[in-house]
Amino acid sequence: MSATTKPHKFAETARRLLAEAGIAVNGPNPWDLQVHDERLYARVFAQGSLGLGEAYMDGWWDCEALDELIARTIRRRVQERIPRNLPTALLHVQARVANRQTKRRAFIVGEVHYDLGNDLFESTFDSRITGSCGYWKDAEDLDAAQDAKLDLICRKIGLRSGQRVLDIGCGWGAFMGFAAEKYGAKCYGVTISKEQVAYIHQRYAGLPVQAELKDYRDVEGEFDHVVSMGMFEHVGPKNYRAYFETAHRVLKEDGFFLLHTIGGNRSANQIDPWLDKYIFPNGVLPSVAQIGRAIEGLFVVEDWHNFGADYDKTLMAWFHKFDTNWHKLREKYGERFYRMWKYYLLACAGGFRARHIHLWQVALAKRGVPGGYATVR
Repeated sequence: MSATTKPHKFAETARRLLAEAGIAVNGPNPWDLQVHDERLYARVFAQGSLGLGEAYMDGWWDCEALDELIARTIRRRVQERIPRNLPTALLHVQARVANRQTKRRAFIVGEVHYDLGNDLFESTFDSRITGSCGYWKDAEDLDAAQDAKLDLICRKIGLRSGQRVLDIGCGWGAFMGFAAEKYGAKCYGVTISKEQVAYIHQRYAGLPVQAELKDYRDVEGEFDHVVSMGMFEHVGPKNYRAYFETAHRVLKEDGFFLLHTIGGNRSANQIDPWLDKYIFPNGVLPSVAQIGRAIEGLFVVEDWHNFGADYDKTLMAWFHKFDTNWHKLREKYGERFYRMWKYYLLACAGGFRARHIHLWQVALAKRGVPGGYATVR
């Protein structure tokens, strides 16, 4: 095949696959792909999702409803019909062979993502800077959804005044601040982001809230309850057992461990290559099977709550807030960053909408609750 016919063949194949998902190239619908550079097709077939995301950052294509475009391609499994490419294959092999989430490497995501700038996260997330899924059951806005999620966790663990709670991967302290303010809890959190620690010390000064820059494996002490929100995605399959052993070791016999995590339909050792490179280096989404194996003999599963559809709403709310505030961030971050952040938020929303990924809250007890656990929703 000549060099002149190969790009044409790539374009034909791409158009056919997209058409099966109800997507047209340069079509009239908001979810249709608008191609600005014909080199896009060859780039995607050579580099897969990494090439697709980078081409978007480079302005090679656009889409008015990018979230719906991604949702439609995932539902029709378009990505699975593209031959495995070199970037995906290399990441897969590396993740299978190496432990990409060792103590030394655990801090990489803090430097790459969570230390980007608190101004960015304040302009994207809710007023508490809660970097995980909200609970929209009775909420009408982002702040209400996040407070509802935090309250849901407090109720699921039966939090009482004076109890000591460990927050593994405490983020900007949203749970700890809420639990201290609303329930009178004493909270201690660990994170791999120095910016988050500084923010917590400033915002929650005067409250029984403490945060340290520390790997979860180095936590000591005893706690009435343990919670972890949006952090397990950074642990990695080779460390799942150590993670749950840590929670088991520091948790009182009658306490609860509430795990709040994104999860996938299939067991994997790595996330999407584009997300790994630009957003969450060394990230992995666990499966039900992987969590089950890791907690065996350590915990009783008292409740498993899936409200992944709420992450679609959360991500869309995050994007709209970010988009509204972009004029305040443009000079510092630049237009390519805008396209990267937009792609991250909307592509992830599409993944949740397609039910390809989920949000799980799992209530765990060391020996189980005598008489049964009262499910909270």
